[in-house]
Amino acid sequence: MHRVSGKRGGDGLIIEMSPTDSFNDDGNGYPQHTSADNGSFQHDQAESSLPPEVFVDTCESLSGSLASLASSDHSNSPQRKGPALDRISTLTGLSRKRALFLMFRSRIDKQHQSKDSIFFRDGVRMIDFVLSYVEDKDDGRKQERRNVFEANLRNVGLELETEDKSESEDGKTYFVKIHAPWEALATYADVLKIKVPFMANDIPENREMSMGWLATPIRLPEDIMNPEPDYFTAPFDKNKSDFFLIDDKDHFFTPSTRNRIVYYILSRCSYFHDCDRDKIGIKRLLNNGTYTAAFPLHDCRYWKSSSSSNCDNERYKLYKHWARFLCFFKEQPINLIRKYYGEKIGLYFAWLGFYTEMLLFAAIVGTLCFVYGLMTYEENEWSKEICNENIGGNIVMCPLCDKKCGYWKLSKICNSSWQSHLFDNVGTVFFAIFMGIWVTLFLEFWKRRQARLEYDWDLVDFEEEQQRLQLRPEYETKCSERKLNVITQEMELIFNKTAPSFMAKLLICWLAVVFWITLIIACIVGVIAYRLAVYAAFASIMKDSATNQLHVVGPYITPQLATSVTASCINFVIIMILNLMYERVAIWITDLEIPKTHLEYENKLTVKMFLFQFVNYYSSCFYVAFFKGKFVGYPGNYAYFFGSWSNLRNEECDPGGCLIELTTQLVVVMTGKQVWGNIQEALVPWLMNWWGSRKARCHPESLYSRWEQDHDLQPFGQLGLFDEYLEMVIQFGFITLFVASFPLAPLLALFNNILEVRVDAWKLTTQFRRPVAAKAHCIGAWEEILNGMAVLSVVTNAFIVAFTSDMIPRLVFMYAYQPDGEMNMKGYINNSLSIFNITEFPTESRPESGENPSWFNSSITTCRYRDYRYPSGHEKEYTHTMQFWHILAAKLAFIIIMEHVVFIVKFVVARLISDVPSEVRARVKRERYLVQEYLHNYEVERLKMELQNRDDCTCTPMIYPTLPNHEVLSDRL
Repeated sequence: MHRVSGKRGGDGLIIEMSPTDSFNDDGNGYPQHTSADNGSFQHDQAESSLPPEVFVDTCESLSGSLASLASSDHSNSPQRKGPALDRISTLTGLSRKRALFLMFRSRIDKQHQSKDSIFFRDGVRMIDFVLSYVEDKDDGRKQERRNVFEANLRNVGLELETEDKSESEDGKTYFVKIHAPWEALATYADVLKIKVPFMANDIPENREMSMGWLATPIRLPEDIMNPEPDYFTAPFDKNKSDFFLIDDKDHFFTPSTRNRIVYYILSRCSYFHDCDRDKIGIKRLLNNGTYTAAFPLHDCRYWKSSSSSNCDNERYKLYKHWARFLCFFKEQPINLIRKYYGEKIGLYFAWLGFYTEMLLFAAIVGTLCFVYGLMTYEENEWSKEICNENIGGNIVMCPLCDKKCGYWKLSKICNSSWQSHLFDNVGTVFFAIFMGIWVTLFLEFWKRRQARLEYDWDLVDFEEEQQRLQLRPEYETKCSERKLNVITQEMELIFNKTAPSFMAKLLICWLAVVFWITLIIACIVGVIAYRLAVYAAFASIMKDSATNQLHVVGPYITPQLATSVTASCINFVIIMILNLMYERVAIWITDLEIPKTHLEYENKLTVKMFLFQFVNYYSSCFYVAFFKGKFVGYPGNYAYFFGSWSNLRNEECDPGGCLIELTTQLVVVMTGKQVWGNIQEALVPWLMNWWGSRKARCHPESLYSRWEQDHDLQPFGQLGLFDEYLEMVIQFGFITLFVASFPLAPLLALFNNILEVRVDAWKLTTQFRRPVAAKAHCIGAWEEILNGMAVLSVVTNAFIVAFTSDMIPRLVFMYAYQPDGEMNMKGYINNSLSIFNITEFPTESRPESGENPSWFNSSITTCRYRDYRYPSGHEKEYTHTMQFWHILAAKLAFIIIMEHVVFIVKFVVARLISDVPSEVRARVKRERYLVQEYLHNYEVERLKMELQNRDDCTCTPMIYPTLPNHEVLSDRL
């Protein structure tokens, strides 16, 4: 006999409880009451004056208040207990004694509930979705919207259970738990045409591979890699439920499929009495503050498996085998990721993993090219001439800026010329051609990998079958007309996109895009103006700087380097600021366009964001590669950026060449973006979660429920995986568009992506709420963007080798202009520099007094500059020599030859590699055949049974119970 005593004032109050009133834990995290306890509840119901269903609802709504009062430190206070018991007794019609018993039973329930429970209070019904809100007593409209919305959810077959605010950690938040019973799941699985198994796959899969034992260290356990058996599947049909392999209705649909179905309902459910088409969907309720959050639950804590036998512990398995950095060398459990998070997220990680694998080959070849530059370091004849005091030490170069720059000797750039050779050599040409072919192999092999995933994940016919069913609620609410679909012969909703108001919105959208791109270009122009303005200042300041005396780094710290690094950093900061601003603008613009489907919405947003990011990230690299140093004029007739009145002389390349500057720009922007991106992705969510859950850390673990734990995590943003794809595609552009200037770029990208996979996995598993599962049969518009960048990369790398590096001028010199007729580079430096008469310098360009070095004197009458022009006194003075035109012709010929060779190889490779493996094609045909055969046999058997039972029963046979009180939201919309 258990005794629970409570005191009110000086009175003693004792409640007798028999042993049969104890509680048993069924493993689901909630105590299960015995039959005696159920009998006492039936006795309470009989004693109450309320109707049975009202009594049950009242007890559920009061459960939070009961537990809160019972667990309160002041619950023994007569000022609190007396009115509370009176209120409970009045609402339920029970005696005060029985009300006090209910209060203590609620306290015991709360103390026994597991923090990992993902079930209703009955411990049987699984929680598929959770809504949270904070009650606003001053705004009755929110409460009315919630009441209507939740009533409509019940009307379509969902079951709801509310946790009172007194149960929450902050004492203010209500939680509405949603469960989708079998009837609702079956109805909407039929609407969404979700594919489910109907027989086991009978095609043996040959996974044996030669030398497979070498891959043992990277392998994961089989139950992690393949958590589900392989079945043939067909779209679910509610009226043919016995056709499918349904062993357990409670677990037939995976949790990710269940939350996808529930979200489909939530996004189309009305919250207004008059069924206003504009007043539907959980998204609007979140935007107007009616609800504060809507999310499915994680199945357990990530660092510890659940004690419940009904929990699959998939989150814990993902963290243990995938999300930890120590697993960086392991393969990814793609099938488990897809099962837990859905196909869309699974496809992203499959693509990212495949991209990282392919980067390994590019990184190896790029590293070998860099090693080749190191090995031929001592054979660099032109650098030897520059560093030779008898050659480079006697060549006086013209000033690099007006007034503030003095004359200088060519030997000053000795170090930078050696550095340039590391990247500007014959190996670079080979690597540029290799990367053009590598890109094609990457895209073609990805198509094959994607085709296999499409089959394994039942996405083969997804695009055709699901196009109509993926209509956005925002689009459906704007549709006012219907049109006959010539394919399906069904009337479908359409939106009049020729209306003047819509055309005006489109015009505004694209004007906004053009404005922002123009703004980026204006910022880049500002950075260029900065480079031009500060170079002279750096040249004047650093002339006598103490850094020149440093033995190790002194020779490397030059005005050119200081200008390039500071400008790159300023450009990077501008890029980050504009990114934050434009992201909001792009979403707003895309919303105005009212795309029809979710896929169309993402594609439109992708195009806008990529156009912006392309200009934002690559414009500075394009400037250095193709414009800087190309339009400078010559001494005495320099070109100016804003005209001669601006005194901003067009920027010349670094004396060591523009390629080393492009390398610097690429390293700063690419590395800065990757480091900043990883910090932003990992550190910011962790800090926000740490700060948001600071109060909960003081709570006993047994009182910190699963929905409260997930509520304290960061929401999975509206853009979802968009930012992740964008980050990788921008990186892909860096390692393909400008790889000829920096062969180590794929190696840096490889290291970053190894970390990126685990950072993305860690934050998704530990720092974010569980995303709503979504389907996708491919990576969408990103695939077309990658194809476009692959083609563009061939052109840009050809132009970089031809116009940015000195490869072509050297080859022309060696084969046609070598003075001794030998196949070497002796005399190249003297040949590549033109002569200018110092006396012809205009006053506004001549160095100021005190700017020239001490060795400069009046005996020096000429200076040299990089160009191929006739000297002073020649009949064609300061015009281009014939060698200049030979070099230009060679550059253009190289571009044409390289592009055609690479494009031909790309075409041949693309034709030879099939997009869909033959094995996958066979499996798809086998599955379609079996679906038709089995459905035919099923219908025949069904017809035979109907004919046999016709004499016994005249009623219409029903394979599946109807839902008379439930309406299908897609039909209503």
